[in-house]
Amino acid sequence: MIEDLLIKKFTKEEARRLNPLQLALVGDGVYEVFIRSYILNSNKELSAHKIHVKAIHYVKAHGQSEIMKVLEKELNEDEIYIFKRGRNAKSGTVPKNADVIEYRAATGFEALVGYLYLIGDKERLLFVLNKSVEIIKI
Repeated sequence: MIEDLLIKKFTKEEARRLNPLQLALVGDGVYEVFIRSYILNSNKELSAHKIHVKAIHYVKAHGQSEIMKVLEKELNEDEIYIFKRGRNAKSGTVPKNADVIEYRAATGFEALVGYLYLIGDKERLLFVLNKSVEIIKI
């Protein structure tokens, strides 16, 4: 399913040359769709509003930061590099409902998801996405 949505598969080198905030932008979208689908799959009776409210727990900076605390030790060297590039990227203003450190870790998480998606590494992407719901389980 995921690979069917990918218009152009990037090589690892092409993806590594992208701005980490570009990776994070793509990763944010991929993660949001995954989480909404996961919640809907878990309970088809939920209204769209209730799906959105549940999704917030997974997609907010605090949740993604918590995911990275657990997940970081399971990443390979390439994935850690991408995460750190995203975490260290200067993105301007931090939302007022987020801590700076958590927001940066969340940006790193999203950059990693975007990177794995763009290079078409379905196995690692699904590992990261599935691990994220195990960690945040609500």
